[in-house]
Amino acid sequence: MYGTRQIVSDVMTETVAAVGRRAPFKEIVQLMQDWQVSALPVIEGEGRVVGVVSEADLLPKEELRDDPDAGYLQLRQPVDVAKAGALTADDLMSSPAVTVRAGATLAEAARIMAHEGVKRLPVVDDAGLLAGVVSRADLLKVFLRDDEDIAEEVRREIASYLFPPPSAVHVEVHDGVVTLTGRLPDTALVPVAARLIRAVEGVVDVEFDLAHHTAVR
Repeated sequence: MYGTRQIVSDVMTETVAAVGRRAPFKEIVQLMQDWQVSALPVIEGEGRVVGVVSEADLLPKEELRDDPDAGYLQLRQPVDVAKAGALTADDLMSSPAVTVRAGATLAEAARIMAHEGVKRLPVVDDAGLLAGVVSRADLLKVFLRDDEDIAEEVRREIASYLFPPPSAVHVEVHDGVVTLTGRLPDTALVPVAARLIRAVEGVVDVEFDLAHHTAVR
């Protein structure tokens, strides 16, 4: 009944910059600048993701560099002081890494990002090896889907099943907002339709303008 759902591998960036555990501080900064990213996966072996080093992990070195009260800060902010003295990715990174599987749905990836408060996730394959990176911007690409493409899926996969004749339901989509208009012999399925339509990729919202129609016998 439903169309093929997009998964993380459909929208992720496959060419990814990554560093090893022994990557030095300056190399990490340079790589972030060159690739214009705010975080890098840390890998070992054949590409197993063991952590992530971000700009937030690097900033303590600058923040505490000129502070004469480092001893006091060490009591108040031990984690920041430790990272201020870190020289390699192994000491700087956050570990274990928060990752997402390549076969996860976009909704699953979005939930992980929201829960963990991160803007991008390393993507791993079934063996746990680095396969790419997915960002918030990648997940939002689904909302660029063409309105008529959305309308066709709603008509074919939802409306035709829930509202067959004698129902007379018309589906229109504008800027991702799906509107159903027409007449129904029974409006009990409207909440079900709303839930299913909101699950269609690219849908921003759902509106109804449906009249109840009692058939004449």
